[in-house]
Amino acid sequence: MKGYGQFCPIAKAAEIFCERWTALVIRNLGAGAERFNDIHRGVPHMSATLLTRRLRQLEAEGLVQRRRSGTGKIWTYHLTEAGAEFLPLVGALGVWGQRWTRRALAEGERDLGLLIWGLEYSVDAGAFGPRRRVLRLDVCDQPRHKRYYWFVCDAGDLELCVSDPGGDTDLYLGATLETLIQVYRGDIALGAAIDNGQLVADGPPNLLRRLPRWFNFDTMARTPPATGGLTGGPASPAGAGPS
Repeated sequence: MKGYGQFCPIAKAAEIFCERWTALVIRNLGAGAERFNDIHRGVPHMSATLLTRRLRQLEAEGLVQRRRSGTGKIWTYHLTEAGAEFLPLVGALGVWGQRWTRRALAEGERDLGLLIWGLEYSVDAGAFGPRRRVLRLDVCDQPRHKRYYWFVCDAGDLELCVSDPGGDTDLYLGATLETLIQVYRGDIALGAAIDNGQLVADGPPNLLRRLPRWFNFDTMARTPPATGGLTGGPASPAGAGPS
């Protein structure tokens, strides 16, 4: 990591945390990703070689700890106390970005893999109660082999499946990739997307009422855009923010 040649604590911290990708790697670890492949899924445009190097750098700085998994076959990665202390700053970056840099999605930003990864690590698996519940997601504008995902919620645990896990499907959600991203990041309220037909939601009323809790919208998604943001305001100013 290149230094600034200053004794200032801001400069010393920036030498570590302002490297490209570092804040996102810490975000992924803070979200609960522990295995290398799961961390990498959250930064799909970062090469595996660079991720390996960055994790080693963070480990050398005392921000990440590498451990053997329970089986001893793979390594897992975990934030140390010092690394975890940076998480509120990562969250503050996200809130600032929501307020000041929201705009229409560019073509390269409509990332299906990142959306599915984000849902896997953010939804509340206990939202529908302790019984096994299966939510089927249909990303209706994607090719068939990338279109369907099943979120199995069972006693507070979540399993993401890319093929039918069997049994009954309790809830169905269907929308385009862009709509799902906009709902996920808070550009369109969940209730508004359902009411105007952008998002199709089908299932028992008692489970549909719990969908906002299942999505588990965080502070960033609930942050309204600032008037006159740096890039012209939000993608969808009407109805922004989850219901």
